[in-house]
Amino acid sequence: RHYGRCVVMMGVPYQYTLSRVLRARLEYLRETFAIREDDYLSFDALRQAAQCVGRVIRSKNDYGLMVFADCRYNRSDKRNKLPGWISSQLRDAHLNLSVDMCSHVAREYMKKLATVPMDEMEMRKHLLSESALAQRGRLASSSSG
Repeated sequence: RHYGRCVVMMGVPYQYTLSRVLRARLEYLRETFAIREDDYLSFDALRQAAQCVGRVIRSKNDYGLMVFADCRYNRSDKRNKLPGWISSQLRDAHLNLSVDMCSHVAREYMKKLATVPMDEMEMRKHLLSESALAQRGRLASSSSG
């Protein structure tokens, strides 16, 4: 239940810019829509970063920790290209942290969210009923004997 709750994004995932396919796409975007190469490459890299870190959140009731471990994410031109559900959670107090400070903030965040009580429906998915426990007990005793 509490595994896989953190994604660390090391760097900004820019595409290989010498690809012929990418060069053709950039030319098309520039000629057809007047989109600058740098704008497209930044947008695409941040879209990929958002998809990657978003994997840690699997439902609206889920939680996870996303670490953007590159100072380029501090720049407003990068942060403005991240989706609102990510950029709205970025706090100035959590920018440019040392590894030690990041570990401390992460530990406190995870402790806090790991102790939030589940609602009854969520509990039913994770807890065994008395009959399920009895069944497991019978299986365990029959396999050990």
